[in-house]
Amino acid sequence: MVSGVIGIIPARLESVRFPAKALADETGLPLIIHVAKAAAACTRLDRVLIASDAESILQAATDHGFEACRTRPDHPNGTSRIAEVVESLDCDLVVNIQADEPEIDPEVIQAGIQALEQAPDCQVGTIASPMESSDDPNDPNIVKVALDQSNRAMYFSRSPIPFDRDGHAHPDRLRHVGLYIYRREFLSVYAGLEPTPSENLEKLEQLRILEHGFRIAVGIHACSHVGIDTPEQYEAFVERFRRTNP
Repeated sequence: MVSGVIGIIPARLESVRFPAKALADETGLPLIIHVAKAAAACTRLDRVLIASDAESILQAATDHGFEACRTRPDHPNGTSRIAEVVESLDCDLVVNIQADEPEIDPEVIQAGIQALEQAPDCQVGTIASPMESSDDPNDPNIVKVALDQSNRAMYFSRSPIPFDRDGHAHPDRLRHVGLYIYRREFLSVYAGLEPTPSENLEKLEQLRILEHGFRIAVGIHACSHVGIDTPEQYEAFVERFRRTNP
């Protein structure tokens, strides 16, 4: 078992579909703090940090007792932001926790960590969940992943993979869950990788890792939490929160 596992929540204030969603607080807590509290419940994480260039997000973090790390404003994605943060940290594994997933199960985080720990040939770990029969495999917002026999990712796609030529009623497919665990030293390598053709076509950042010849270990864990991309999704989260926290 490795030591020194840090969870980092990269956050930005701008959001096209839901401006300032990280600070939405109809529940009494900013959304970003719900995420941090869920992450902190994972016993495998030694520290949880919120990384941002926005003063308001950093202030919210410290106001609620979480570590805040100021970053440059020019990062193209969350992984780049995390790579800056870990330059000054001593750790073995780094967990990239999406800032818009307040209902993430701590066990999902743990499963992702374990997947990478058990795969010394891999530089990155992530999670996949069996698709439900109600999930539309043609929905481009549901990212599918195909695995080899050792649960290493072969490909991620917005298209239905593997393709079901014979039309089975419920083919076994896996939905990718956007949680990433990195070996610390790989983050500096990743920061220098050029974008790749499939990444640009699918608009899936993780394909850059595969196309450059690195490996991603995938843990299988059933999970139903959803990210908050729109005001409507946030309102639905608020309703769920109020039902369970009267």
